[in-house]
Amino acid sequence: MAVLKLSLMAFSFVFWAAGLIMLTIGIWAKISLGTYLVLSTNEYPNTSVILLATGTAVIIWGFLGYVSAATEHRCLLRTYGGFQLAVLAAGLAAGLSSLFYRKDIAEGFQNGLREAIHSYAEDEEKAEALDSIQRTLDCCGVESYRDWFSSPWSMEQQSPNGSVPVSCCRARKGCLHSPLPSNARGIYHDGCFSKVCDFVSDNMFYIATAALGLALMQVVGIILACLLAARILPHAEPPGGVTSR
Repeated sequence: MAVLKLSLMAFSFVFWAAGLIMLTIGIWAKISLGTYLVLSTNEYPNTSVILLATGTAVIIWGFLGYVSAATEHRCLLRTYGGFQLAVLAAGLAAGLSSLFYRKDIAEGFQNGLREAIHSYAEDEEKAEALDSIQRTLDCCGVESYRDWFSSPWSMEQQSPNGSVPVSCCRARKGCLHSPLPSNARGIYHDGCFSKVCDFVSDNMFYIATAALGLALMQVVGIILACLLAARILPHAEPPGGVTSR
């Protein structure tokens, strides 16, 4: 039983470290993907929130699992095993949703980007998200910079060659974006749709891999916790439940 106890203690430490990694990935996903997901028109499970909540819970229970193994507390070991089963389900949900919804999220950006361009002068949140994407990914418009020419915002500028936001400029200084010169010099020509799809798809794959890896690791913890709990005998009770004086 000593080997089993040490194995569960070692696993609990690894489990705690994995929770810390999951929490870090959740924070990173919330920060790096949050701007992009604002523009998606599709409904999807919030994977980053699942990772944040699960990672926090894993850190707490990883410590308790270590204590339960060290003290050989039977009830706590069973509770620990039950919690790992819940983490297994949450990890599978986060990982599989990232894989299954990856294409849907990417497709939702095409309509989302078009809506953001159309409402650029009215919806400040989407306008800021779109500007951030165009600066970060060096792109302009959905398929190309010409998508801006038919937008209400560009028409308000009353420019003969059309206008694009300053976020489409390669360099802010000396950039002619309103009105735009005939050769469209000094701005990004490529659209954002393909770049956003590639960025989100790649990052969702890494998130899914991490979540599924942690979920599968729980199988080992569940087996160890159940085996150790089964080996620990309940405290003996006096016959008849009467304590001698």
